[in-house]
Amino acid sequence: MAVSISVVLLLLILAVIFLRSGGLKVSHALVCLLLGFFLAGTSMAPTIHSGLTATADLVSSLRP
Repeated sequence: MAVSISVVLLLLILAVIFLRSGGLKVSHALVCLLLGFFLAGTSMAPTIHSGLTATADLVSSLRP
């Protein structure tokens, strides 16, 4: 749960930055939002979640 909240906050911050800089239009953001919403309801959702979890575990295990 903590990883998904962190990812959501990171993506939200990036979306706000892109919207303010003009690199992302509101219509594009809405399309991305709808894509994510509908993708979460597909059979690929567990695979995507597993991949993100594995990536987060890999990154957290790295030592500087």
